[in-house]
Amino acid sequence: MEPTPEQSPHHAYPDHWEADVVLRDGGTACIRPITTDDAERLVSFYEQVSDESKYYRFFAPYPRLSASDVHRFTHHDYVDRVGLAVTVGGDFIATVRFDRIDERGLPASAPADEAEVAFLVQDAHQGRGVASALLEHIAAVARERGIRRFAAEVLPANNKMIKVFRDAGFTQQRSFEDGSVHLTLDLEPTAESLAVQRAREQRAEARSVQRLLAPGSVAVVGVGRAEGGVGRTVLRNLLGSDFTGRTYAVNTSFAAGLATVDGVPAHRSVGEIGEPVDLAVVAVPADRVPEAVADCGEHGVQGVVVLSAGYGERGADGRERQRELVRQARSYGMRIIGPNAFGIINTSDAVRLNASLAPESPQSGRIGLFTQSGAIGIALLSGLHRRGAGLSSFISAGNRADVSGNDFLQYWFEDQDTDVALLYLESLGNPRKFTRLARRTAAVKPVVVVKGARHSGTNPPGHAVPVSRIPDATVSALMRQAGVIRVDTVTEMVDVGLLLAGQPLPDGPRVAILGNSESLGLLTYDACLAEGLRPRPPRDLTTAASPQDFRDALAEALADPGCDGVIVTAIPWVGENGEAQTGEGEVLGAALRDAAADGPAKPVAVVHVEMGGLAQALADAAGTAAPPPPRRPAAPAGAEPRGPAPAAPAPAPDEARHTPRAGRIPAYPAAERAVRALAEAVKYAQWRRQAASPGKVPEFLDDTIDAPGTAALIDALLGTDPDPRGRPLTHDESQELLAGYGVPVRPTLPAPDAGAAVAAAGRLGYPVALKTTAPHLRHRADLGGVRLDLVDEEALRRAYDELTSLLGSPAELRPVVQAMAPRGVDTVVRASIDAAAGAVLSFGLAGAPSELLGDTAHRLVPVTDRDAAELIRSIKAAPVLFGWRGSAPADTAALEELLLRVSRLVDDHPEVVSVALEPVVVATSGLSVLGASVRLAPPPARSDIGPRRLPSY
Repeated sequence: MEPTPEQSPHHAYPDHWEADVVLRDGGTACIRPITTDDAERLVSFYEQVSDESKYYRFFAPYPRLSASDVHRFTHHDYVDRVGLAVTVGGDFIATVRFDRIDERGLPASAPADEAEVAFLVQDAHQGRGVASALLEHIAAVARERGIRRFAAEVLPANNKMIKVFRDAGFTQQRSFEDGSVHLTLDLEPTAESLAVQRAREQRAEARSVQRLLAPGSVAVVGVGRAEGGVGRTVLRNLLGSDFTGRTYAVNTSFAAGLATVDGVPAHRSVGEIGEPVDLAVVAVPADRVPEAVADCGEHGVQGVVVLSAGYGERGADGRERQRELVRQARSYGMRIIGPNAFGIINTSDAVRLNASLAPESPQSGRIGLFTQSGAIGIALLSGLHRRGAGLSSFISAGNRADVSGNDFLQYWFEDQDTDVALLYLESLGNPRKFTRLARRTAAVKPVVVVKGARHSGTNPPGHAVPVSRIPDATVSALMRQAGVIRVDTVTEMVDVGLLLAGQPLPDGPRVAILGNSESLGLLTYDACLAEGLRPRPPRDLTTAASPQDFRDALAEALADPGCDGVIVTAIPWVGENGEAQTGEGEVLGAALRDAAADGPAKPVAVVHVEMGGLAQALADAAGTAAPPPPRRPAAPAGAEPRGPAPAAPAPAPDEARHTPRAGRIPAYPAAERAVRALAEAVKYAQWRRQAASPGKVPEFLDDTIDAPGTAALIDALLGTDPDPRGRPLTHDESQELLAGYGVPVRPTLPAPDAGAAVAAAGRLGYPVALKTTAPHLRHRADLGGVRLDLVDEEALRRAYDELTSLLGSPAELRPVVQAMAPRGVDTVVRASIDAAAGAVLSFGLAGAPSELLGDTAHRLVPVTDRDAAELIRSIKAAPVLFGWRGSAPADTAALEELLLRVSRLVDDHPEVVSVALEPVVVATSGLSVLGASVRLAPPPARSDIGPRRLPSY
């Protein structure tokens, strides 16, 4: 929206203040600055506000706005006077305004850091969290304009507004003056305000998903009269799933007087239905979707699933059509799944929704499944069905223009019907947020992810969110840090999901192996070793073993305190006539199921070779398992069915644990698959135990960190008008900056000629090293650009002559002299700020391990002391630091401290966008940083600490 000529010419319309937000009830609204074009909207809004709310706003009866009021409330300079409005369907439902004031409480004639703020929310929309969302956004605007405090006068009876201020989490003061409550809010974000903001975000986004998954009524828009077609297929699937709500068929081409289609009421528009509709499934050509969405929005539909194709996957025109679709839907307060979606499924007995193209609903289960690809969704549904697994909910989001995997993580976090979350993702639109949500969800239930499009470097066709440019190895490390179980294929995702959904978590890596095939047992043993498990020698029951033998052996293994999990291997029994016996799978499955149910809670997996009926017999164990928690009851007869069921409460602390139903034992056709699934469960269980005590970020109270002095140095180095691209620091500048955080760099002196080299060595003290700093020779000792242990002037001059004669002139080589460091292990420590993921700390051994083999570990900043220890130990070459082949162990404690100091530096000062310490020589006692480079730049904007907002494209 462009400003009008009447607005201040000095301050253009701040379109970056515009935002779409999800409100407490799951609906959406738009927040934007008020302009001079909004006079009629403001008057109409004010007419719909109750006299009581007007009194609370103006402290006196104020039935209508005068012309001067309207002018004052619609004319802003966007600096000292700012007004924001919340709109739904283009109409105002709330406003907020601040006016900068001076120390006397009068309008400021010069910049001041305090402003008076006032809110007004239409009565019909109070209780939706509108004022709380507005406070977040107006506070961010105020901080941008140099305002640090809000002052507000509130009548004591206005409890709702007092609660909005009180619950915001900002530091505040309250007093009672002249019959009103005087509130002062410090607008600097606090840990409490950020926690409040994220808790509200979680509840709102979870509620918005629940409105989609648990509608009281569904309209399928685009149902044809003839058999076939997408719309007719969805309608048939809805009916086939025994949806508990009301269903309607909509098509503008229906003839007048047509009563039903497939027994469902038929209408030519949503507005013609005459009853509330919660969810619309749109299956019309793309050029007719805007008309259908407008029809839905104008008649109170809460959410839309758009199956129609022809959007982002069709190029630039399609992407623009997709952006407009999202803007249109959100303007009406609706959320969208799709476009180009496959649909959604909710197997809850209270809903039984199949609003998808899947012809058969999966059976009810404890797995939530999200996929961006319809084809992958079909494959996953089929694979889970074949293996007897059920789902709680299924979402195939297509182009994912609005509702994303992040939204479903918010929902599954508190959904009591879901024990395990599976996600197939092709892009991470907001890696910071995904990591945060995944970590919180993984703390109470497993999150398993397959990341497609890992190496293409391009955005998957149609996806609205730009693909992250983070290296795939970094993505994997960050997911692991967040507790996400990342696997490579959808088959592995099903394998892991089945184990986690049906079995308890293991207490450790000790695995018992038993079965009736010695060879299969040995294969399983080898696979366990390859996955880092600690298998016990396989127990061979021989081919003559009966189901009772299996039962007894499994019971014995589960009872063994030295066993954390069991893998059972089985091959078919062969009768006297040489043919496999029939029915053995069912009998064996029952025996294993009984043993697992009676024994201690430890995970059990079965590897079987062509044993018919075994997998199904194990899957059927749900019938004998302990019953799941009660589902939400259906509405009683005669009750108003509109809207979803109430949101389930977040798990209580003693309930925040992975508790799958007992008895469902997963079966695998190959030993490697079963072992891989168990290994992932072991790593996840270990992460869960560590997450309970994640460590701490040390304060370094030894006066070795000078944060204010470093901030002043950074400001001086960047200057008053810094280059947005930033600037690399010189060696001396890098050395000074790092010293401010207790990271000393070994002094290095230039040696433009042999005499200067000798003089430098005299200042540093022998022995010294002579190095070239030419870019093509840096860190390349193999090319002869480094001479070490030069003990006197003669050795130094000889080395200098050799370098210049072999590699080039001093001007080309740029030689330097450095004091020798104690011998040790050469390592590399790096930190960089990624615009999408945030600050990342990396560690590896110098040279081939990290450069050639990619053996580098990563953690998000700030790292804790536990993170630093794990960072060192998680690289494959870590044994070199811990006394490999009899060598002296390196001082890893000093290395951990260095990692923590670098983490603290980039966390405290986001202007430090890159740090590289190479090499860091870790000796048996202490370490030496021999090379350092630092780059400064204006800090990138952080999307994870601003006010809540939906992504805009």
